[in-house]
Amino acid sequence: MGAKTIANGILRAVAILAAVVLLFYLITKIQSVLVYLAIAAVVALLGRPVVLFLRRKLKFPNTLAVITTMLLMIALFAGILALFVPLITEQGRNLSLLDIDALRADIDTLYQQIMEYFGLTSANVDALIAQSDLEQNVLEKLDLNFIPNLLNTLLSAVSNFSIGLFSVLFISFFFLKDSKLLQNGVLTFVPDGKEGRMVASMDKINNLLSRYFAGILLQLTILFVIYTIVLLLVGVENAIVIAFLCALFNIIPYIGPIIGGVIMVTLTMTSYLGADFSSVILPKASYVLLGLVIGQLVDNFFSQPFIFSNSVKSHPLEIFLVIIIAGLLFGTVGMVVAVPGYTAIKVILKEFLTDNSFVKKFTKNL
Repeated sequence: MGAKTIANGILRAVAILAAVVLLFYLITKIQSVLVYLAIAAVVALLGRPVVLFLRRKLKFPNTLAVITTMLLMIALFAGILALFVPLITEQGRNLSLLDIDALRADIDTLYQQIMEYFGLTSANVDALIAQSDLEQNVLEKLDLNFIPNLLNTLLSAVSNFSIGLFSVLFISFFFLKDSKLLQNGVLTFVPDGKEGRMVASMDKINNLLSRYFAGILLQLTILFVIYTIVLLLVGVENAIVIAFLCALFNIIPYIGPIIGGVIMVTLTMTSYLGADFSSVILPKASYVLLGLVIGQLVDNFFSQPFIFSNSVKSHPLEIFLVIIIAGLLFGTVGMVVAVPGYTAIKVILKEFLTDNSFVKKFTKNL
């Protein structure tokens, strides 16, 4: 092997490595756009059967069918949001947000009951705070401009949500109007001789992801039923809305169930704020926590293995590692899109690198 061949090989490897690094850099910079595209693709996937029904059964023109479907989906989304209005109103009443003195008295009472239950005294807590210099650290870090900063954060969040919602609706409209739009866009970057394989890959990806999202819907439904039963048995008001909200958080792998559990236990405790801690609040919170554990055990040992093995044809351990890596690279968004993205990559590899021994073993279940 000559020096020129070695040099060309090194240059080619460096070029490939630089291209991969550049690709990851670009993905991190435009990840919000990729998220909009992914969400719009899911919306189009869910709305496509409705469009076909309106076109074939009711003889709607294509554009009118798409507009009607979009309006129905927006109305469904608005209806789901409206479900949370009674919950917010009820929690606002329970927390006595309009009566600061009553709120302070309830919190003081709850604090005293917790202290008594665990055998603590105010002197113990004061000594612990003094030893940790917590009060001094809080004063040093207290920013008197926190109110303007909070308002700016809220305004930024509302602005980003509005932009994201408009972008998703806009992209979804064209995905629904032209079902081949995404496919044609991808084929633009594919060489002419490889278009047939890419079309086959996209059809298989569409089939696998349809089954995956159906499995996710089944997973959320099972958790919703378990949470609803637990909250109704405990006697928490707005049990259905709280159960729906906490089940919805399970879309975010691993982190979502923790957030949902904290919210459920917190809302349970605030629903009985002012009652006796040891005889009312603690038992009810414990029952809810037990229900959460049961729900997560069912989810981890039944729902998730069933979904991963039957929808995307991947081992649960394999999915776990992919989600963790995606979370480290791209945060929460990466964890949400890790499984669909990983599935798409496996299908494309199997279609284009069928002769590679590693790819054969890697995609043998597809």
